[in-house]
Amino acid sequence: MTRFIHDQFAKQYFSELLSPLGTTETSKEISSEIRQMDIFFTPFPRPQINPKALGILGQLATTAAVFEPFRNPVTSGDIRSCMGKLFSLHANSEREANRDRDRDRLKEEQLPHLWILTPTASENLLQGFHPLPTEEDGNKGIYFFGRSFKTSIIVIHQLPVTRDTLSLRLLGRGTVQQQAVRELQALPENDLLRRNALKLVNNLIAVLTARQQKEQDLESDEQELIMNLEQMYEQQLEEIRQEARQEARQEGRQEGRQEGRQEGRQEGRQEGRQEGRQEGVKQTTRNFIETLLRLRFGDIDEELTGVMDAIATLPSEEFTPLLLQLSREDILTRFRDRPATSPDLNS
Repeated sequence: MTRFIHDQFAKQYFSELLSPLGTTETSKEISSEIRQMDIFFTPFPRPQINPKALGILGQLATTAAVFEPFRNPVTSGDIRSCMGKLFSLHANSEREANRDRDRDRLKEEQLPHLWILTPTASENLLQGFHPLPTEEDGNKGIYFFGRSFKTSIIVIHQLPVTRDTLSLRLLGRGTVQQQAVRELQALPENDLLRRNALKLVNNLIAVLTARQQKEQDLESDEQELIMNLEQMYEQQLEEIRQEARQEARQEGRQEGRQEGRQEGRQEGRQEGRQEGRQEGVKQTTRNFIETLLRLRFGDIDEELTGVMDAIATLPSEEFTPLLLQLSREDILTRFRDRPATSPDLNS
């Protein structure tokens, strides 16, 4: 179950972050044996963003790549299995190139590179694969095999604590992941990674909390992670409210200095921005609620959709445990007749 939870989050994580840089396929099937690799990435000829915005992850995504993230420490068997899938993928690509005689022969650099991500790895395990020595400090924690193997292992807990490694350290566990979440919270509001974080961490909150409800108590580090992620969710809502209040104050200072049609236009702009902020809060909360409901009940039917706005009138610390503990019928009974008022930007 733990492996499945991490798999789902990691696939969503890579798909979302790398979408401006190229095409991401999850659970890609290879060969007649129907084997799957977690994430297969193909870069766009012209990426929509500068890859440097994602740090090392963006650098890895400048060429075709396979990402295999592990929640628990990787084993030698895991590594060999990943490499076996990679070589099957290479063989398929080479056969296709040979069948198409009008196309240039597949070049070595066009073959995808395998990146295996593991929280930790013992020195004995790594030396069993004879990784090449790394000469640059920025490559600490990244182990490259011989060039023709096109395989590397990223030991997340060995990565230096820098902005460039943040997108990878968010996939760690325990204190490493918690530290990465705190760094994520501290990034500027317009930072690409931070902007995309809310949707991603909401999913992780949901799956970890559901595991607590359905399976067993979470470990202490996972409980702390949930609290950190929920704090980030509330922080982003508060930022929307602060922007609205600041604009309201600015508009208030300008009142009385506008006349006639200019004053009307000023009021219209103010109302429009206020409505936009209000809608931002509402949509952010609704997305979070939808994630929790989908995790509990799968597809959301019309009845559950009809009570989502009513649920959103409660703060997240109240509706999160309710949605993860109450039955479907109890949720409908509790919120069916509750007024669905819009969240207050000033609350």
